[in-house]
Amino acid sequence: MCTVCGCSEQASLAGHAEADDAQGQGRYYAHVQDDCDRHHVHPHGDQSPQHSYQARHGHHHHDRPGHQQAHGGQAFLSCGAGPAALKAAGMSSERVIQIGRDILGKNNGIAAANRARFVADDLLVFNLVSSPGAGKTSLLVRAASELRRSRPIGVIEGDQQTSNDAERIRAVGVPAIQINTGKGCHLDAAMIGEAYRRLPLLARGILFIENVGNLVCPAAFDLGEACKIVMLSTTEGEDKPLKYPDMFAASSLMLINKIDLASVLEFELGRTIEYARRVNPTVEVLAVSARTGEGFGALYAWIDKQAAHQRRAAEDTKR
Repeated sequence: MCTVCGCSEQASLAGHAEADDAQGQGRYYAHVQDDCDRHHVHPHGDQSPQHSYQARHGHHHHDRPGHQQAHGGQAFLSCGAGPAALKAAGMSSERVIQIGRDILGKNNGIAAANRARFVADDLLVFNLVSSPGAGKTSLLVRAASELRRSRPIGVIEGDQQTSNDAERIRAVGVPAIQINTGKGCHLDAAMIGEAYRRLPLLARGILFIENVGNLVCPAAFDLGEACKIVMLSTTEGEDKPLKYPDMFAASSLMLINKIDLASVLEFELGRTIEYARRVNPTVEVLAVSARTGEGFGALYAWIDKQAAHQRRAAEDTKR
């Protein structure tokens, strides 16, 4: 993850929502001022409304990548900013680490509240993560259209722009909320809490969260989910788990999508599983094809197992 991923905090603070109706057809827009190349760090508290407006509308100019510039107690820091850059911005590395912890601490508190609400609603929640183009939405379109026959299904879609993915989900009769993060590189717990309030009741059902396509920052942000599902596709090569170990270490299930292309691509399934288990020895692995449906029976069986486990845990807690 970034040393300080300010995009999450900015999205939560500056977001607003629109809902068309109570059936989950609205969209939640999270307007952010940040991305992973330029972080707004607030060493003296929250930003002023004036600065928030300026940041949203592009009134800050940066002459070169990694440029640091102080703005009335705020600093723009590159992800790779070293001690000299931090000193020039009037900050210490210890202060940057503390800000990062504060952001994650606030997020984790909201995530805990989300989780409690999901459990109270007897709702199983999955956080689906991958790099762009791995096939998350295609998988969800197939899974949602088939699973909706037996239980309530809802989807929260995260993208920087457009409502394309949510529209694809709604087209198969499943309620979906689109979150647009602007320049933000991941979803956070506050966004999910707001979006969930705009979905219809999903008691004893499943909520899928499709995170922004990114194998870095989403690894660190708890949304209140039961577990993370990480997806990679055969077109990406076998070594993704070694390149992005935090995400694979944080996930309970690894889906290897586009398995129907494996022979054409000379993709080595065993090697990918070996790499994944180097960073997460307990990760479960399923090979699937969102195009053909291969492996979806095993995926649904895994989902049923997670639902049963959550219900047993909830019953044990009540005793």
